This record gives sequence, C-alpha cells and structure tokens, in this order.
Amino acid sequence: MSANDHWITTPVTAELLRGALDVERTELGVLPHRLPARARAQCADEQLAMAESQPSGVRLAFRTRATAVELDALPTKRVYIGAPPRPHGVYDLLVDGRLVGQGSVTEGNTVTVDMRTGTSERRAGRPGTVRFDGLPAGEKDVEIWLPHNETTELVALRTDAPVAPAPESGRRVWLHHGSSISHGSDGSSPTAIWPAVAASLGGVELVNLGLGGSALLDPFTARAIRDAPADLISLKVGINLVNLDVMRLRAFGPAVHGFLDTVREGHPRTPLLVVSPILCPMHEETPGPSAPDFGGLGEGRLTFVPMGEPGEAAGGKLTLRVIREELARIVSERACDDPFLRYLDGRELYGEGDVEELPLPDQLHPDAATHRRMGERFAALAFGGGGAFA
Repeated sequence: MSANDHWITTPVTAELLRGALDVERTELGVLPHRLPARARAQCADEQLAMAESQPSGVRLAFRTRATAVELDALPTKRVYIGAPPRPHGVYDLLVDGRLVGQGSVTEGNTVTVDMRTGTSERRAGRPGTVRFDGLPAGEKDVEIWLPHNETTELVALRTDAPVAPAPESGRRVWLHHGSSISHGSDGSSPTAIWPAVAASLGGVELVNLGLGGSALLDPFTARAIRDAPADLISLKVGINLVNLDVMRLRAFGPAVHGFLDTVREGHPRTPLLVVSPILCPMHEETPGPSAPDFGGLGEGRLTFVPMGEPGEAAGGKLTLRVIREELARIVSERACDDPFLRYLDGRELYGEGDVEELPLPDQLHPDAATHRRMGERFAALAFGGGGAFA
C-alpha cells in the first residue's frame, strides 16, 4: 500500500461490479463468478470451476474525481510443469471508455499443473496491489477490467477521492456464450479479447459467458442465460463439442434445440444469434478429441493434435463441418416461428483467407491480433446495418 494519507477505502460490493452473474463473499473480500451458485452446484468439473471463476468481461465500474486508484486482489495463477512461466494477468483501467492504464498483481495463489498426468497442486499465496495514478482530474467514469485468465478475489479498493457506483449507461446488455476462444484464450488483456472489442465497437455492455473448455450445451448454462438480464444474446457453439468428443450427431441436434428452448423461456423476443465455429483446420473434417502435443513444451510451445479419424464422421462423430451444417439447418427451421433468431457462420470471423496471415499458434486458439480482427468483424456483422443486433 502507498504511504498516501488521503486514501479512502470503499468496500467492493456487487453494486460496483458489472459482467458477473454472482458475487461470493469470502474471508478476504469478494469473488466474482460468471455462473450463478445453482449452476455451479450442478457440475463438479474442475475445468468449469476454473473457467467460470476467471472474470473474463467482469469489471469494477464507478464514478469518482480520484486521480489515483489502488486495488488489492488475490489472484490464482497457474503454472504448467515443463513450460515457461505464464505472463501475469492484466488489469485494464478505462476512463470514460478510454484505456489509460494497465497493471498486474504478481503475488497470489498458485496451482501447479502436470498436464502429462492430469494432476495439480495448490499453494496458498498472499494478496497484492495494482496501482493506477495520474488519472485525469474531474468527475469521470472509471472501469477496472479484471484479468480474463486469472481467478481474482477482490480484497480492497482505495482511491484519493470518494467513489460511487457508475450510473446505468443506458446501453444495451449483450450476453455472449462460447468456448475458450470467447473466454479470451491468448488474448493480450481483458479489453483486447474479441468479445470486449466487439462490445466496445457495438456500444453495448458485455456479459461474457465464454467458458474455456466448457461450451458443452449444458442445461445449467442455458438456465443461467435464461435467467440473466440481456437485451442481446449470442451463442457460439461447436469447438468444445468436437475437441472433447462429448456427443454424437444423434444427440447434438436435440441438445441444441433444448438449449435454445430454455433460453427462449426467459427471452422470448430477444435478438438471439447462433454462431458456428471459426475455422480450425485440424477439426474441419477430423473428429476429436484433441490432445496436447508435448514435443515443444520445453521451448514454450504447446500445440494440439486431433485424435479422431476422418472416416469416423460417417458413424456420427462430430466435425466442425457437420456442426456448421446442423446449426444452419436448425436455425433456418426454427426461424420460421422465431423472427428474432439468426445464424452467423463463424468462418466469417476467421476463415480460409486468414489462416496464412494469422495461423492459430497452437492449432486451436487465436492470437492477440486475431482477437482484434474477430472483434472488429463481429461488430460489423452483428451490430452493423442488417446485422442481428442492428
């Protein structure tokens, strides 16, 4: 903590947070969640627990005259045995919608993962502080976007002037659900992942339910979306169903219908955009599952390879081509009775024309430059003239 004698400490409460569907009170402070407690109680999967507690799209939002801000936080960092250290999570500070500062908390809990054995070990750490100063004088709206890839327990907020929850912006709320690509995997900072880029360009408030490795048409996720306030909804479906090999074609269609039915129970007339997977060459015609290739791990390279065989699609195993065809068919049929339902081919966000210039570094996830491109394209296609969210 700074020696500044004029700090004002403001308790972090749900009123100061946007983008979270639940806020858990802890011994130290609060832990934002992107799935409500009821949904979390219905699945004990460690991957889901990690993903939903990583606050992608979650931000503190307040109005203040402060020129200096400190945030104490306890992050949970992940270390992968045999791989170089991962960069610390980034906090983005925006003033009146403009990025003016970035920082990280280097302390925190540590989870050490052995990907070869699937085991992990947790070590408790201590909170740290991220500080922003030199902010413009005068009344302003401040947002601190939390690291999209680190579970972050919020301990204390200090400023050199009083703060109040930011007033409602009047902007529409866009709720987006997808996989690790939507979660922000390999994005450079929380406001640089593609849904955040698209939300900024589209002038909307983002609720990001991109859940790394967990976009699996789970009923509890559908119910969470059903019950959440939203003016616009998009569902990006497909890649996790393939790379985890969790279902066959026979189950896929009814699962999509069931997911959409549940969402429509709470949002019968909300613009709803179904987005198919972006191009992923290794799974276009080859089913999953995917598996890590550890050959380059020591040099900091982790790539993935498909474990299925192309001919298995004939027996009902899913490929990205099959998923796109089925999603397009399902949306077309349902749209006859649902004029607010639309479909977007994910290859319009990243497709054949992008592979040579911006290849997927690990064969699955886009890099930072691709996140920017996808966000810009989604904004144009969804929020632009004639788009589902225009």
